[in-house]
Amino acid sequence: MAKQNCIVAQAGGPTAVINNSLYGVIKQAKKQPEIGKIYGAINGVIGILREELVDLGKENKEILNGLTFTPGAALGSCRYRLGSEREGLEEINKIIENLSRYGMKYFFYIGGNDSMDTANKIYEIAMSRGYDLRVIGIPKTIDNDLVLTDHCPGFGSAAKCIATAVREAGYHAESLYGVEKVTILETFGRNTGWLAGASALARKSATDAPHLIYFPEVPFSLHKFKEDVKKICMKIGGAFIVAAEGIKDEKGNLFSLQTRSFSADSFGHPVLGKAGYFLTEFVNQEMGLVAQNIKPDISQQSAAHLIARVDAQEAKMVGEEAVKYAVSGKSGFMVTLVRNNGPTHNCTTSLAELGVVANRERKIPRNWISEQGNFVKQDFIRYVHPLIQGEIKVPLKEGLPAYVRLKRCRISQLQNE
Repeated sequence: MAKQNCIVAQAGGPTAVINNSLYGVIKQAKKQPEIGKIYGAINGVIGILREELVDLGKENKEILNGLTFTPGAALGSCRYRLGSEREGLEEINKIIENLSRYGMKYFFYIGGNDSMDTANKIYEIAMSRGYDLRVIGIPKTIDNDLVLTDHCPGFGSAAKCIATAVREAGYHAESLYGVEKVTILETFGRNTGWLAGASALARKSATDAPHLIYFPEVPFSLHKFKEDVKKICMKIGGAFIVAAEGIKDEKGNLFSLQTRSFSADSFGHPVLGKAGYFLTEFVNQEMGLVAQNIKPDISQQSAAHLIARVDAQEAKMVGEEAVKYAVSGKSGFMVTLVRNNGPTHNCTTSLAELGVVANRERKIPRNWISEQGNFVKQDFIRYVHPLIQGEIKVPLKEGLPAYVRLKRCRISQLQNE
């Protein structure tokens, strides 16, 4: 039987374990007698459009093993929207033509909600043209908002990072309550508060940070916020607050957008990141308290020194399983994680249709958030706690992490040799 090639690409914001999924794809693809060349696309779907492809079979074993502890997207990522009008259709047709030209039968796309939409469009066009292209989406996102999967690879490590940052910064803030009463830490989370809620893991007593957490799932009231902060400050002398970037008022207005003009990414999502700044100014000016703002920003995604072992293992597993599913004949699906109830955390995989997953978001169940809307309940803690377990040892060189880079041997270069 003639072997046919596969291609893998990464898209969206990288997570600390996105390269584990890439490693899983490469490792499993090498085991499959049906698969010939293993190609990678540079910068997601853009690499397929521009024919910027690399031969992953040319990477040495040491570099590939290093992917399991290296942050960032090793193949490069993108935030590129394939349109649905004529121009978008032309792009998709070009992608299909390029994949066919290089003998691709298997296409693996590692990404979040928007990336699953891209994968689904490619799958549907390939089907309409009678092209037997096996398309499998591989989940990743620190926002943990993909539907039909128990959780998302990347979330556990980001949750561990945020909980660690809050615990450490909480000790710092507590020592300065006499000078700086309020600390506000802003997490990622455009429409969901999974990452903000994970900060609750840092708290072991009533006086520990965080004291208040605010979510996009619950309408945010400045009046209630003011009362919450007053109450905590009176009780323990200061307050440590965690807020998701996507908190909204009762009318759905984003606080992140109240300090600057609107801007959006290529998918039309508002570019956020000012909610913490807005709340800090409110505390300073309206409450007369000295407040400071912390914004971990991309550190939440790239803290490979805090990778949770269970997260790394599951990220690798969904990459491996994607290859197995594709070879078995599956196409048009995203790999999902299914949690098995038991004394120890354990997951298996299943599949969800790309068309069902694309452009949808899973929010925190309201009954996992306190009635006051400013903290999480034990159901949330029980859900997230297993996902941060275990550590990955990152090798050091001269005192700093020794991360790796792919050689990225271009196909055109190989053909000219």
